[in-house]
Amino acid sequence: MSEILLEKLKAEMKIKPEKVALSLENFIREYTEKLEREGVILGLSGGIDSAVIAALCVRALGPKKTFALIMPEKDSKKEHTQDALNFARELNIEAKLVDITPYLEELGVYKLFPLGKLLSLGKLKGALIRKAYHFYERKTGKLPFLESLSGFKDKEYSSYLAKGNAYYRAKHRLRMILLYLYGELENRLVVGAGNKSEYKIGYFVKHGCDDATDIMPLLNLYKTQVRELARYLNIPARIIEKPPSPDVVPGFTNDEEVIRISYEKLDLILLAIEKGWKLSDIVKAIKIEENDVIYIKNLIHKSEHMRKIFIPEDYNL
Repeated sequence: MSEILLEKLKAEMKIKPEKVALSLENFIREYTEKLEREGVILGLSGGIDSAVIAALCVRALGPKKTFALIMPEKDSKKEHTQDALNFARELNIEAKLVDITPYLEELGVYKLFPLGKLLSLGKLKGALIRKAYHFYERKTGKLPFLESLSGFKDKEYSSYLAKGNAYYRAKHRLRMILLYLYGELENRLVVGAGNKSEYKIGYFVKHGCDDATDIMPLLNLYKTQVRELARYLNIPARIIEKPPSPDVVPGFTNDEEVIRISYEKLDLILLAIEKGWKLSDIVKAIKIEENDVIYIKNLIHKSEHMRKIFIPEDYNL
């Protein structure tokens, strides 16, 4: 019975990439025209999501109307920047490299991180940050990612959590500002690369470069579906196969290490929740612990404020 449920879930996760690609190309083209823009602009990170967005934009509008900003900073891995540059050349699109390190330094962002002066110790800083992350988990019994989705009132080590959030979120928000700066100067539509998996659990920065955009073509696709689409679009294997990385905090090179579950399992859990499956059926079908499903439900609940703006229900007029 559990095998039948699992196969049913996997079948629902499958997409027809050629139809999805055509639909998204039409969507990009439609909104570029509807909002009276000359072309599009996107942030190209060297990861799979932004690569898929770039490829779709080129298919929709052509390379001359597609412009990419590549925005590394001193914590970024050089291999991701190089992958972004190489892919931009492969697509024959204009790409501008903007090192955002000086801006972050001017804002004092690098001084915010809890480890302070230890960040100057080169390669050691990643190991130190990882150690601090796992220390918090051991001392509190809670996952930093889950705890960071809401405020820190009455929480242990609240000042460290707050500074850590401010540290990495400023990077995404600065990239958003630059995308809109160049986009508005050249009358371009800002295209975001957020996907459904990360959006549902709050694994993005509110008002950041993958949230505050004009359009979000991939927001109805789970991460595993984006990978399927990437293969259809002939995205380089190096980009598809490398571990998905936030690339904002030294020491963490894999999204799944932060989220604590693989995208394959996460997507199946999210789809089952979306379909209204009972907890017991999800556990049996995907062969996971009950606590894993509860954890994902908690992520969805605690990140709700990131997906909506709360307004008064009654103004008593």
